[in-house]
Amino acid sequence: MSEAQGVTLSFEDGARAVELAREAIEGYVLHGQREQPGSMREAFYQRTGALVRIESTRGPGALRGCSGQYHSSDQLGHVIVDAAITAASDDSCGSEVRSAELGNVVVSTCIVRNVVLTDDPLSDLELGRHGVAVDSGGQGGWLYPTIPVENGWSKEEYLTRTCRKARLPPLAWQDEDTVVTLFEGEVFRERSPRGPVEHLG
Repeated sequence: MSEAQGVTLSFEDGARAVELAREAIEGYVLHGQREQPGSMREAFYQRTGALVRIESTRGPGALRGCSGQYHSSDQLGHVIVDAAITAASDDSCGSEVRSAELGNVVVSTCIVRNVVLTDDPLSDLELGRHGVAVDSGGQGGWLYPTIPVENGWSKEEYLTRTCRKARLPPLAWQDEDTVVTLFEGEVFRERSPRGPVEHLG
């Protein structure tokens, strides 16, 4: 198992990350523009990965978009903006977020803190702490750290569903030629559309 350290955010940084993602989504959906991060908080100049999720409040677990990179050499502020725009586009869940939906979606960000390459994911994986990424033969996919806790998944189901998202066989995580990466991330989310931000750990 090998590990790379990332960034740790204050609550204020995390709240601003969610606000930045929301601004980028709304700028893209309403005006077709890529919003610049502007004057960024100091933490946003660090280089690490980030993920953005858009969930509809009009139905349980209604995912409208999810995008990002669990590792990146770009500045965090720009990674957040790019992830937010891609999550809102039709490249994410097959349909672009529409302007009428903006008041009915909750935005969350996952700022990657540690990245761990593992040869024994069942032993190394901690549910609620780690996100999972799998890569094999040019196919790859990842899932948010909070997903298994929200859905009551076991470690095996979490790994299996990550493989399915990557369009790999369900048990591909057991294959020697599959690279399994665990990443810790700090997740910040709107409690309600455009509402206060909470830290989910």
